[in-house]
Amino acid sequence: MSGPFAERLPDGAGRGSIRVWLKSSAYTRRLLLGEAGDPWVSGAHYLAYFSQAHGLLRPDVAVLEVGDLYDAWNAAHSGQLVASLGNRRKPVTALRRLLEAEAPRKLLAEVVEAVLTNLRGQVPLVLSVPSPRRWTNHANHLTGSTDIEVTADDAEDASMYLTDLIRSVSVFPVSGVLLEEGRDAANFHVEDLTRYTSIVNVVRHYRWSLALRLPNDAVPLLEALADFDAVISPAVESAGAAALGRDISAAFATDAAIAPLSGRQFYFAEIDPGLRPESVLDALARLRGG
Repeated sequence: MSGPFAERLPDGAGRGSIRVWLKSSAYTRRLLLGEAGDPWVSGAHYLAYFSQAHGLLRPDVAVLEVGDLYDAWNAAHSGQLVASLGNRRKPVTALRRLLEAEAPRKLLAEVVEAVLTNLRGQVPLVLSVPSPRRWTNHANHLTGSTDIEVTADDAEDASMYLTDLIRSVSVFPVSGVLLEEGRDAANFHVEDLTRYTSIVNVVRHYRWSLALRLPNDAVPLLEALADFDAVISPAVESAGAAALGRDISAAFATDAAIAPLSGRQFYFAEIDPGLRPESVLDALARLRGG
């Protein structure tokens, strides 16, 4: 059992096993499975892909992209989500219908169990999920509805559906949850952070950790970040009591200079799927000081 990932984050002196946190699924899928490859066919199929990808990059955090799982399921069962909606077009209905489907939940449980067995507690397993507003918008786009306005109240409702999804894998020793806001700050509402109470409560109930990835240019007040153990951002200079994940994705992709870590900081990089493997491995070696 790996425990909550907060126990592995850097302390004030920079001590901690989490130094390099990667978002690499798009890159490793293309590299290992090809442009149209789908790792989510089954728990066993995903594990075969995951073990290769993890061994290749050796990240300090193992990440399951839950949103990708649901996208793959929706693509493989084209039309089921739209058919389940009927004439209802409340903003969060599409997300509720997507997340309450039994088959992808069962697959998620199979994948989590398989990956945990493979990891054997050596690195923490984190579930990455789109933020409530972002996932609500995305679910509506999957149904062809692009003109639905999502309010802060809708984001709060969506948080409860995400909470229910988190509960579905609570029997496993997951280390924590990463909420990912969209990259475009124009679609980010800082008020939403106060509507995530149900997610915060369930994560704390299971003694997991909670991280937040902010949009590229968003710099909320520190009070808005108080519920998170780690905050990932290219713009935020301090996350208060939370560890700060310095989002160096742009510099990683261009081989630009990267400043050393200090205090409670770690590196976060989303790997461009078009990068050459040699460039990726060289960049990782630089981050690790090797």
